[in-house]
Amino acid sequence: PFTHHVPVLLGPVLAAAEGRSRAVDGTLGDGGHAAALREAGLEVLGIDRDPEAIVTARRRLGDSIGYLTVPYDSPAALDAAAAFRPDLVLLDLGVSSRQLDDAARGFTFRPGAALDMRMGRGESSAADLLNGEDESTLERVFADYGDERRARRLAREVVWRRARQQFATSDDLVNAIRAVLGSRAGPPEFARLFQAVRIGVNDELGGLERALPGFRDALSPGGRLAVITYHSGEDRLVKRAFREWASACICPPSYPVCTCRGRPLGRVESRKPIVPSVEEIAANPRARSAKLRVFEVGDGLRDDHSRARP
Repeated sequence: PFTHHVPVLLGPVLAAAEGRSRAVDGTLGDGGHAAALREAGLEVLGIDRDPEAIVTARRRLGDSIGYLTVPYDSPAALDAAAAFRPDLVLLDLGVSSRQLDDAARGFTFRPGAALDMRMGRGESSAADLLNGEDESTLERVFADYGDERRARRLAREVVWRRARQQFATSDDLVNAIRAVLGSRAGPPEFARLFQAVRIGVNDELGGLERALPGFRDALSPGGRLAVITYHSGEDRLVKRAFREWASACICPPSYPVCTCRGRPLGRVESRKPIVPSVEEIAANPRARSAKLRVFEVGDGLRDDHSRARP
């Protein structure tokens, strides 16, 4: 049986939801955050690209919320969010406990797990990426998404090994990592580099970059966009977007002069991200790398919407 996904940073998420009435949960998962938001009295639209997540959440929440089975960065998701007219949008990035605990989904480095890692069922798998991408693409995945200093050597090792035998299970990737990192290779390194492959498989940073302005635009003044990240690349992307939106000038860099009249799109709720307490990490170790950032939309978005930086 699968363990229920414990919603991360639930207290701060509910604090962000105070005074709000309609929420879009763009990463529904097993419905932990959505259940708490519903209990707090909000109407909820739940979006997830994983059909299994929708089934699990529906079993838990029934018809008390709306459901949409698409990637959160898709036009269908962003259009549905805008039509729902939310005053809170929540994105909890990363993988649910149910996905992590299902060896067939291939999100972990447990021995013999399939190299799948797809959030949905239509995309290419981790095995497809490792067996099919060229060396420079693999190097970029390991360097940019895994912060790996030996990314070039690891990419070369993957290409060398797959020419002899295609990558099929977690053991194949673990052995490649061990061959390059040697005695430095252990669970933290495996977790970091498996996460890098997962981010590459699902285009997670690209999807986040596409989705943020769309969800921002779906919110009316006073609405909040709350994003929980688990990876330094995700957090940097969210931090940069929020900082740009909160700056006095939000014209695109290509504009020769300011046309937005210096109206910021809103404000960042706190300069530093909200992180789990020691108690939460002890109760749920998978929360240890979580960071929550919240942006509140102001009047500037509506006043100069057409000139807002994408």
